[in-house]
Amino acid sequence: MDAGTKERPRDDLPTAKEPTEGLPLDKRATHERVWSVRELADELGVTTRTLRFYEAEGLLAPRRVGTARIYAARDHTRLVLILRGKRFGMTLPEIREIVDMYDDAGTGERGQLAALIARLDEIGADLRARRRDLTRTLAEVDDVAARCRARLAELPTQ
Repeated sequence: MDAGTKERPRDDLPTAKEPTEGLPLDKRATHERVWSVRELADELGVTTRTLRFYEAEGLLAPRRVGTARIYAARDHTRLVLILRGKRFGMTLPEIREIVDMYDDAGTGERGQLAALIARLDEIGADLRARRRDLTRTLAEVDDVAARCRARLAELPTQ
């Protein structure tokens, strides 16, 4: 292919830009938005290596078309949940528990939310304790710095 020729997407695969909102629900399944590895990585601000890591961990399961990985809306949502869990300081097993509930109709949204709330309460308590510790440490740093400045002002200049 020429450097000036843009590669056309395959007709049998919807592109990441293809809207589905106007389609009837029975037609959306075949026209759901999909992402390539690069598109998903770019959209969510991660590396392609990160996507492969989460795939190897069993947290993502993209569809394969030849050698290409095709990520569906399910994978997108799971990755958003994974990244949020990481930002909150959750471990991979904790993230797996929450994310797997996303797919488990038996546990459903109620179970997912209850587990998430319990973990978020723990994370919030930990962060508040850290903030108290940081506030106390900053006050001590400011106090020592003020005493050092005062002492420095008392010393004769050379």
